Amino acid sequence: MTGTLLSLGHGYSAKALATLLLSRGWTIIGTTRSAEKAKTLRATGVDPRTVPGDNLTADLARATHLLISASPDENGDPFLPLIFDALKTRKPGWIGYLSTTGVYGDHQGGWVDEDTPCTPGNTRGKWRARAEQQWLDHGAHIFRLAGIYGPGRGPFAKVRNGTARRIIKPNQVFGRIHVDDIAQTVAASIAAPNPGRIYNVCDDEPAPPEDVLGYAAELLGLPLPPEEDFETAEMTPMARSFYAESRRVRSNRIKDELGVTLHYPDYRAGLKALLAAETTA
Repeated sequence: MTGTLLSLGHGYSAKALATLLLSRGWTIIGTTRSAEKAKTLRATGVDPRTVPGDNLTADLARATHLLISASPDENGDPFLPLIFDALKTRKPGWIGYLSTTGVYGDHQGGWVDEDTPCTPGNTRGKWRARAEQQWLDHGAHIFRLAGIYGPGRGPFAKVRNGTARRIIKPNQVFGRIHVDDIAQTVAASIAAPNPGRIYNVCDDEPAPPEDVLGYAAELLGLPLPPEEDFETAEMTPMARSFYAESRRVRSNRIKDELGVTLHYPDYRAGLKALLAAETTA
């Protein structure tokens, strides 16, 4: 199966999907905000569009598949107004929206799944829930992603340069997902469409963030990063907001319905693979 994917807000996760689909003979059209990034996209085999600037109507008419991964604002998804009229005329056969497990809000470490009501506790989560609904109204598949890591996005650099800190907050856990597992999950949905379906995309072991940093240090053979109490640690408002919520997220649906077997079912498998790839490079 091949097709043409129009990727709106062609960021880190979308690039991993593009790499997978390009290897299968797909055409990928990806948007970016700068001419310099457009050159980089073209070098990877993606046909770039600069937004704002380029008109996407013709691309939407060509696209068999549509992926949206731009950050929302107070009005929801920023791309929807640009293509709303065009969607009335022609809608791609598959639409996917990359969201976040942050729409569930705080569950004090309790488990959530796709049937758990969304109760976002911060502004970003509320914007994301609004954008989700906008795309559900167009029959999109929703992918709620846990904390994303992968090549270029791991804890090793901070551990190596000594800036990593193990922020300790009792009963705090996060879910994570390797970017390659995001790509394979979205590709599995493309192969088995179910418009309007919501999927959690996370690994099988939600864990405290200090455990992940500790394991990264162990793999590198370096001392454990220092501990800091959450209440007194100096943190940016953005970083502190991540610690305001704790939940464990189930991802059984991607396995049961899409047949996904995670490449990296826990952070240990993922970090080992990242370090091995660094060593090989």
